[in-house]
Amino acid sequence: MRESVQAEVMMSFLVSEELSFRIPVELRYESGDPYAVRLTFHLPGDAPVTWAFGRELLVDGVAVASGEGDVRIRPDGSDVPGDVLIRLQVGVEQALFRSSGAPLVAFLDRTDKLVPLGQEGVLGEFDAHLDEALDRILAEEQSAG
Repeated sequence: MRESVQAEVMMSFLVSEELSFRIPVELRYESGDPYAVRLTFHLPGDAPVTWAFGRELLVDGVAVASGEGDVRIRPDGSDVPGDVLIRLQVGVEQALFRSSGAPLVAFLDRTDKLVPLGQEGVLGEFDAHLDEALDRILAEEQSAG
């Protein structure tokens, strides 16, 4: 059985040093894809945009600068302790978001209760074996009936 954890967080979309606006961001984690988290950004006037990246990257990025590619996450060293910056980049285009760290940590805590960090592979093996067993049972029932 696949379970999920969801949360909505208000983040600041940092357009420039002078301009930012708050947007809702949906955070989602599914046990069927235990290594990834998904963030769906709801920008005004645009269709929602979803980014998927490693849960561990978000875990690390809340505490220290993390990421080397299209997704980089780090604590914000500004006046507000506990804030986190998330930078998303495609080619030369990039978007920068600021979030309070507390709701991210609360979301990650809930994902850890669903699938503990480091146990993602074990869950995948269990799901595969469960699917195989269910397929065998269904096949046996169909052939007997």
